[in-house]
Parts: sequence; C-alpha cells; structure tokens
Amino acid sequence: IRHMRERYVKKVKDEAAMQANLRAIELKQLPHMLCVTNLMLHGVEVPSLIHHGNTLARPLRDYTPAERVDVVLTNPPFGGVEEPGIEQGYPADVRTKETADLFLVLIKHILKSNGRAALVLPDGTLFGEGVKTRIKEQLLNECNLHTIVRLPNGVFAPYTGIKTNLLFFTKGTPTKEVWYYEHPYPAGAKSYNKTKPIRIEEFEAEKAWWGSEADGFARRVENERAWKVSIEQIKAAGYNLDQKNPHAADAVSHDPAELLADYARLQAEAQALRDQIKGILGAALANPSGASA
Repeated sequence: IRHMRERYVKKVKDEAAMQANLRAIELKQLPHMLCVTNLMLHGVEVPSLIHHGNTLARPLRDYTPAERVDVVLTNPPFGGVEEPGIEQGYPADVRTKETADLFLVLIKHILKSNGRAALVLPDGTLFGEGVKTRIKEQLLNECNLHTIVRLPNGVFAPYTGIKTNLLFFTKGTPTKEVWYYEHPYPAGAKSYNKTKPIRIEEFEAEKAWWGSEADGFARRVENERAWKVSIEQIKAAGYNLDQKNPHAADAVSHDPAELLADYARLQAEAQALRDQIKGILGAALANPSGASA
C-alpha cells in the first residue's frame, strides 16, 4: 500500500482506484482476518475484495478476460496437496494435486498481457520433473521469467526448513535468459530463526543491481552473487531451473553448529517430502477413479 501511494497515487481518484482494485483470497480464517485488519489500519476503508476461500477451487475456465489482473504478489503454500477434485479445474497436461504447482498455473493464467508476478516457490518446483517440467515449459514459453532470487536456508524457520526462491516474471513474451541472484546471510550470521528473521533492509544490494525491465536489464552485470543462464541451457537441462552459482567456491564447512543446522534442515526437507508423498497417496487411495499425476 505504501509503495502504491508513493509511486502511483497523485490525486483523490487515484486513491479510490487503488482501493477498488485490491483483491485477495485467503483460505485460513485467521490470516484472512489479519489481512483485512491490516488493510484497514493502512487506510483502506472497505476492503470488500478480500475474500475468504480456496483460490484454487475455481476452475480456470471460469475466469473472464475482465478478471485478468496487472500484478500478482504471493507466497503460496508449498509442500501440501489439494483435496480430490480441485485439480479437475485445470488443463489435463498440467493437472496435479500439489498446491504450489497449481498456483503457478493459476497465476500465469490470470495475468493480463504485460502483467507482472512475484512469488515464493520452493526448490522442488525448480528441479522437479514430470508435470512440473510441463508447467515450467509453458511458463518460459508464455512469460519472461527474468529473475530468480535464491534465498538462503532458514528464511521460514522454524515453520519449515525447505529452501525457497523469489520468482519474477512478466506475461506476454517468451524467456530468452534467466538472471539469478544468490541472496547472502547478513554479515556475521549463519542462519535465520524466529528471533532473527530475514529483514527487508538486506535486499538493498539486489535493489541497486536490479536495473529496468524496459531496457532488458541492460545495467545488470555478473558478479560473485549474480549470473545468467540462457533459455537454450535451461531447455538442454530439461527445464531444470535449479541452476547453481558458477562463481561460488565449493567450500566445505567443519563448524559443528553449522553442520548441525544443515542436518536439521535436511531432516526437515525429508520429512516435508514424506508428508507430501503421504498426502498424495492418501488422496489417491481415497479417490482412486479421479487420481492423476
């Protein structure tokens, strides 16, 4: 809201237009209530387009051109599966029960031409195969996935140990190359936790490096944190977006605290995958006739 007011709101009618075009859907009751309350505290008098429900339950075919949006900002749930039947509202070639994958399909669908999206996705989406590969292929063909910010471990600790990324794309032109930026821990830190979370001030380096999409990010240069990968390389890798930093040294830490933190993270990732597989199998067994990949 602050960003919109600083950049785009110049007159009273601009404020009214901004408030009338804020839309959101939240599945859980408490976050929905917090969202509405937060908007009211920030001067949005009647946040009437903030709905309580399952975003994924609405079939893609039901969205009209008038419902396309300019910008999507989201941190969709990941590591979970949808209830049986939800996936039937999506095209057969990208049909899945995995929540994060369905959100990626939905976001691409509801964006207007030249619409922009920024979202959080786990590493599993980047390197996943099967239906994930088809989803990524369509994304790269229909959108310019220009930037992936690779976040360090523990950003969402203690709630999950799954490693995550920020994806930025614009709909309407195919991807020619993807820029990667490896976000470091702040000086002196080796992990994040509930009392020492990631802070917005840490992204000043990315902001200074970012440049402008209007000129194809011509100002960007590769460095020890930033590198780019061509679409040809990504296709040759089977649409694997889990591209490693070529400038990073293969350092091995022998610090006990760091090794224990890595072990705990890997255990958490393994448990999350086990829970995900259990959910998929449970859903398939509960509805064998409607099971799909």
